[in-house]
Amino acid sequence: PYAIAKIAGIKLCESYYRQYGCNYISAMPTNLYGPNDNFNLETSHVLPALIRKFHEAKVENKGSVTIWGTGKPLREFMYVEDLANAIVFMMESIDAKDLYENGITHLNVGSGKDISISDLASLIAEITEFDGEIVYDSSKPDGTPRKLMDVTRLNLLGWKYKIELKEGIIKAYNFFKEKYL
Repeated sequence: PYAIAKIAGIKLCESYYRQYGCNYISAMPTNLYGPNDNFNLETSHVLPALIRKFHEAKVENKGSVTIWGTGKPLREFMYVEDLANAIVFMMESIDAKDLYENGITHLNVGSGKDISISDLASLIAEITEFDGEIVYDSSKPDGTPRKLMDVTRLNLLGWKYKIELKEGIIKAYNFFKEKYL
């Protein structure tokens, strides 16, 4: 359903451009994180879930945190503020005509950098000051081996993300502590 909704949105923007000349452009963001994220361990995405897991393990003096899979899959993440800046840039700087007439239906928005789940877990453990062991449960699924967006087009048009992963995770962790503790 999620992918179908994204595709429908892209087609809707393109149709409104073709039929009415509306300057609508579709943005396809990578995995987002930041303030107001969902930190629920049952329903959240990997990054906010790891923030919560490592924080709780530290507070409860647990010796280890178990993570699903092998830790090898690669994922791309972007701080939500960077997405907001990219959207404003697209609205102010890009004419839909230039995209659609070149067969471009959307612009990927991301950092263009990926990180293994293992390295992400280590980084979050460091930020949350968890000093226990990270255990990988390889009986659980890894998911797709690699998810990285090609953000070349948006970069060539003049936009690039600003908030590095570590800085963004620190901000997200501070938000988590302020909101949930």
